[in-house]
Amino acid sequence: MSKNRKTTLVTASALATAVLLSGCGLFGGEEKKQIDPPQSASYLEESEMEMVEESVGADTETEGTEEAVETTVPTELYLIDKNGYVVSQTMDLPKTEGVAKQALEYLVVNGPISQMLPNDFRAVLPADTEMTVNIKDGTATVDFSNEFATYNEEDEQRILESVTWTLTQFDAINKVKIQLNGKELDSMPVGGTPISDELTRADGINLNTAGAVDIMNTSPITVYYIGGEAENYYYVPVTKRVSNDGANVIEATIKELAAGPGHGTGLLSQFQTGVKLLEDPKIEDGKVTLDFNESIYGSFEEKMVSEHVLNTLVLSLTEQKEIESVAVTVNGEAGLKTEDGGDLTEPVTRPQKVNTGSF
Repeated sequence: MSKNRKTTLVTASALATAVLLSGCGLFGGEEKKQIDPPQSASYLEESEMEMVEESVGADTETEGTEEAVETTVPTELYLIDKNGYVVSQTMDLPKTEGVAKQALEYLVVNGPISQMLPNDFRAVLPADTEMTVNIKDGTATVDFSNEFATYNEEDEQRILESVTWTLTQFDAINKVKIQLNGKELDSMPVGGTPISDELTRADGINLNTAGAVDIMNTSPITVYYIGGEAENYYYVPVTKRVSNDGANVIEATIKELAAGPGHGTGLLSQFQTGVKLLEDPKIEDGKVTLDFNESIYGSFEEKMVSEHVLNTLVLSLTEQKEIESVAVTVNGEAGLKTEDGGDLTEPVTRPQKVNTGSF
């Protein structure tokens, strides 16, 4: 998993489709930019987001300035949307020590998230649930109060995914263990879903095993599709099982993007079914170069790539540890443009936070 790094953009009204660009980026210039930049933004320095075991511990004072640094920190909260998908929404939470515990507190029904919930989203953990979080050697052990066991059974897998993905956004956490009132759980208390000793992002999210006949001969990949509605789109991670035979993980990811999320899922893809790679992917120093056929243009007549095609491609591929940025060519030629007319001249990197903005 390509995890969010230290310098974080705090946005007041960023669009959910923003993607950070390396080098000259889509619009030229020397600094990182965004597709559809927010109306207002400020940056937190690297030290602001560092966590040592359980807390950030960064100093809130800034020398040589009249005001202290921002008092909020953008944090990804994995909430449940109207279709039942677990989806990150980036919220500006009060800056505090113990950010891991704070993030979980914002997942509780009727908790501090109540006044911040985006439209058609709901909190994950049962009302009045309390917890402690102990972080050691990359593992976060979460001890929930008895209220945790009062959730609806249909939310059981979603809770596991939400807690795991919310906590592992922090660089100090790679694995999660769950306890209930001091006792480690090997299965969930309501529906009995088994819990491995350590939960990780490798366990997947919004699991979709459709078409996987022989599970033992498959591997998981996580791809991003489009959720929500026009003007309020957001990106939904879906873990699929793909055959261990044939295509490599990059080719398999593009194939799943082109195949789409499937009917009745409530999700969308702007990839055309005819999108194919003309050459084997090339990976060098964290950059993957992909040469597509002209189907990557979709409905555009010009040499132009849809914003959602580009974003879902980058989000999906940077789930792989070895990939940090994506360069795109068509028929071996660069010089593409984005749908707003910007030049796609440099590799595109993953945004530091996904699905930012106000709803």
